[in-house]
Amino acid sequence: MATISTNYLGGMLFETHLGRHTVTIDVPAAMGGSDRAPTPPEYFVASLGSCIAAFVAQYCERNGVDATDLRVDLTFDKVNDPTRLANLKATINLPHGSCGDRRQAIERVAAHCPVHATIQTMETLQIEIIAQGELIGQ
Repeated sequence: MATISTNYLGGMLFETHLGRHTVTIDVPAAMGGSDRAPTPPEYFVASLGSCIAAFVAQYCERNGVDATDLRVDLTFDKVNDPTRLANLKATINLPHGSCGDRRQAIERVAAHCPVHATIQTMETLQIEIIAQGELIGQ
């Protein structure tokens, strides 16, 4: 099982360690952030966009579709009650590639990236709390 760890740096700034990589995460101003780094929802959307792009690029390269300058744009709304992202839309732009009869195949490939598949099938998130080295509430 893989682990990604996030540490609180203070001042509503966070640092996440992903293997050999580190990213900084801020929160929206309404939560005390200062626009020092992307917010968690922005990373979430970026993760989805890059996952779709990777799977589409791989498909295109294997099937003779020019993926040069491939771009995936994601649009979304932030809604309340409960606070979440809604109306996500991915637009795949292949400026040099003609997909012709491969359009449906490219859509299927995009929909099967692991991030999208997780969103589609996720039922729950288990949350455990450990305080002073002791698992609480189990």
